[in-house]
Amino acid sequence: MKRLVLLIMLLAIYLASSALAASPDEIIQKSQTAFFYPGKDFKARVMMKLISPNGQERVRELTMLRLNTGEAGGEQKYFMYFFQPAEVKNMTFMVVKFPERDDDRWLFVPAINMVRRIAMQDKQASFVGSDFTYEDVSGRDLGDDSHELVKEESLNGKECFVIKSTPKADSANYGYKLSWIDKTTFLPMKEEYYDRSGATIRVFTADEVQEVKGFPTITKRTMKNLQSGHRTEVYYSSQDYNIGLDDSLFSERFLKQPPKKWIE
Repeated sequence: MKRLVLLIMLLAIYLASSALAASPDEIIQKSQTAFFYPGKDFKARVMMKLISPNGQERVRELTMLRLNTGEAGGEQKYFMYFFQPAEVKNMTFMVVKFPERDDDRWLFVPAINMVRRIAMQDKQASFVGSDFTYEDVSGRDLGDDSHELVKEESLNGKECFVIKSTPKADSANYGYKLSWIDKTTFLPMKEEYYDRSGATIRVFTADEVQEVKGFPTITKRTMKNLQSGHRTEVYYSSQDYNIGLDDSLFSERFLKQPPKKWIE
């Protein structure tokens, strides 16, 4: 009996040490998989609230579609259709995300009836006036940063790894980022972005997590710009996985006339 108890204790110690032995790169990889790649595909009705420092609000409503065309961490496709307000109504946005090379991004602007390719240098620009960037929407390539495990701590009752990610190139619009990653779900519970002088410039928080078809999903999130005082709140009014999205939807042809079957 004592031998059995000893074996169980040794196993527990081994499992704990194995978890702690995970490299920062492995933790970030798992976090990217949990946040951006769950399921074969995904659909959500998204409400985006843009809030000024004096409390004025603007609301954007859209449908977001995502299809994984490769393994976790591999190629993905995103499609977004905007319903409101009037200045973005019928606007569409599409991303083809590639591992280890620049993503392709297109924006259809109905007011001028033109499809515009978003240049690589614009990927860290504001996404439709929000505090999220184009890169925040579809994710950043893991190889673009160096990752370091700086500590482990509890955040809102969740045990987290805290990872410091430093861009390898000077083209990034921040100096480094700290990410609080839930040890259980590997979802990012909080992210702090710092400029090169060490001042905090943006803060992301996961405000609500729900399990959808077995996938832990951040259904409400906030990004705050500490320099301007502006913030953006995003929540899903509906969400679903593995709905059978057709790969043909993710083409430049459908940017102007997306099929109602998938966007409504």
